[in-house]
Amino acid sequence: MAFKQFALNERISVTIYKRKSSRSLKLSIASDGTVKMSIPTWTPYQAGLAFAKSRLGWIEAQRQPPKHLSHGQAIGKAHHLHLVERPGATSVKSRVMASEIYISHPGYMAATDPKVQQAAETASIKALRAQAEKLLPQRLAALAETHGFEYGSVTIKRLKGRWGSCDQTKNIVLNLFLMELPWDCIDYVLLHELTHTQILRHGPDFWGAMAKVLPDLKRIRKEMRGHQPVLTTS
Repeated sequence: MAFKQFALNERISVTIYKRKSSRSLKLSIASDGTVKMSIPTWTPYQAGLAFAKSRLGWIEAQRQPPKHLSHGQAIGKAHHLHLVERPGATSVKSRVMASEIYISHPGYMAATDPKVQQAAETASIKALRAQAEKLLPQRLAALAETHGFEYGSVTIKRLKGRWGSCDQTKNIVLNLFLMELPWDCIDYVLLHELTHTQILRHGPDFWGAMAKVLPDLKRIRKEMRGHQPVLTTS
């Protein structure tokens, strides 16, 4: 796969990949702040660079998320996170319950200590997976029945850079980080993948079919640009 790296400014660079499967310019930012772009093989690198530069304000905003999971914050749709100092403790412990996540840590560690944060992230992702495995297949089935879609299997995974996928045999994969989105955005992703069971590639016919099952498509599609498949921090 051909790629080149370019500087957007003195602090931010973008790696542009030429992919045979790409039909449009796609810009993404990883959880570590890395900026990547995929472009069709026939597109000049300079065209991709110009597009990335035009989105520099958005890139800078997305690369400055809050850095820590915090005590009391909501995790997905069903859990709250508790970071608790435990007197006499010598290590970090975690426990995921039905609706609560407890991370206990020694008094000499702050809640922002990397070991505490790592435990909180691991436990929170475990909670998100449990939520996703319980709620998303049910919601997908309901939407499929309402709008007349048929699909094969549904699998929950932790994906990087995308919310879901659908293959040629109509098997759907959904990202567990969907549980961090508002429900209208979750439905957008589910309907997106269900539409792929009938029309695999993006194009006017695909977006026309999406608009029929999601009248508020333009607004939600615009809102989705502000979300990334990562664990929300505060």
